[in-house]
Amino acid sequence: MKPRVLMLAAAMLIGVTAVALGQTGAPTILTLDDAIARGVASSYRVGEVSARRDVADAVVGQRQAVQRPMISAQAGYTRTNHVDEFGLLLPNNEFRLVYPDIPDNYRSRLDVAVPLYTGGRLQAFERAARHELMASDSDIEAMKADVRLDVERAFWALVVADESVRVVNESLSRTSAHLTNVRNALNAGLVPPNEVSTAEAQEARQRMLSIQARSSRTIAEADLARLIGAPPGTALMPGIPPTMTTIDDDIVALTARAVVQRKDRQSMLDRRAAAEERALAATALRRPTIAVGGGVDYANPNPRFFPRADTWRTSWDASVNVNWALFDGGRSKAEAAEAVAGKRVLDQRLSEFDSVVALEIRQRLSEIESSGAALDAADAGLRAANEALRVVNDRYAAGVAISSDVLDAQVLVLQSSLDRTQAIASRQLATARLKRALGQ
Repeated sequence: MKPRVLMLAAAMLIGVTAVALGQTGAPTILTLDDAIARGVASSYRVGEVSARRDVADAVVGQRQAVQRPMISAQAGYTRTNHVDEFGLLLPNNEFRLVYPDIPDNYRSRLDVAVPLYTGGRLQAFERAARHELMASDSDIEAMKADVRLDVERAFWALVVADESVRVVNESLSRTSAHLTNVRNALNAGLVPPNEVSTAEAQEARQRMLSIQARSSRTIAEADLARLIGAPPGTALMPGIPPTMTTIDDDIVALTARAVVQRKDRQSMLDRRAAAEERALAATALRRPTIAVGGGVDYANPNPRFFPRADTWRTSWDASVNVNWALFDGGRSKAEAAEAVAGKRVLDQRLSEFDSVVALEIRQRLSEIESSGAALDAADAGLRAANEALRVVNDRYAAGVAISSDVLDAQVLVLQSSLDRTQAIASRQLATARLKRALGQ
């Protein structure tokens, strides 16, 4: 048991120290809307998905570029060994040099290649890349929705932690005051010693709860600070929470909205379309391709001219090339099978998604209903606790109730207030989860 006690004491000490460090400066008052905006702007997950979107955009540019003419410039120098010169003696006794010794060879070329017909392969690849780009855009929106939900969860956790700290600290203050009164009563001989022991046990328990509450608040504050990109140790104070909104409970209409609005579903649809385009591109491998090419050579010596001469000369060429893969070892068939299998994967994932949407919305509606009922119960409990405190105060003033009864009633009011705050947070989180399920 001793190691566990030491670990608990260390955790409590760390929590108290963190609270002290976090409160060295003025706390930053943060509303829920501000927290969500900062969370989305500083999220590493959104940044990662945005970078993937840039990758997809670059791939679209690559697919477009391969369909355009390609112009390239080449230059080179070659040193060859010396050779015996060859020539002919003409009838007029003139010697005509046919193959001179030219060890220094220079060559430059401007080359142009234009694809005319590829069987639709390049176009299909471009369409597939565009679908991937649209899927990446949907991924960004889906990730933003996830981040918004995480920030809202952390915000309400901090609200509940703040209220818990307030309730426990106030309860501790009242318990300490009660302990002082009981000790004074003991010194006056009005109460037995066991009353003091009972009050001391209550005060010690409240001190333990206060340490735990501060530690929980430190963790909640650090979690929210991480999500909004605030430096470690930043003191945060939740602002005025937003009012609760009403939600339509028509599950059929909500399911239809979710199918249309969910960006993660749209991402799967786009990737399914991209798989279809890749299948078309693989099929196009069986068709012939036609391309034209040409270029201009400027070389010394220019091998297109005879006899060779140590001079710079220009030549050009133009060609039409047809390529038809009569047998590719099954490459096109394998690529098409891969794309079709990928499409089937996405089909199954879409079917699973659609089957889960209605269940998820029903769960979220049930959470909203139960949390709303819990909030009504918490309101009733708070009203009853306040009424009980009023009655106990009147009885104590009349001398028919003791101070511990007043303390119990006061603590009950504080606990009822905390229960109400927790019920409000649960109701708001259930609403946020429903909005996420709807793709908002």
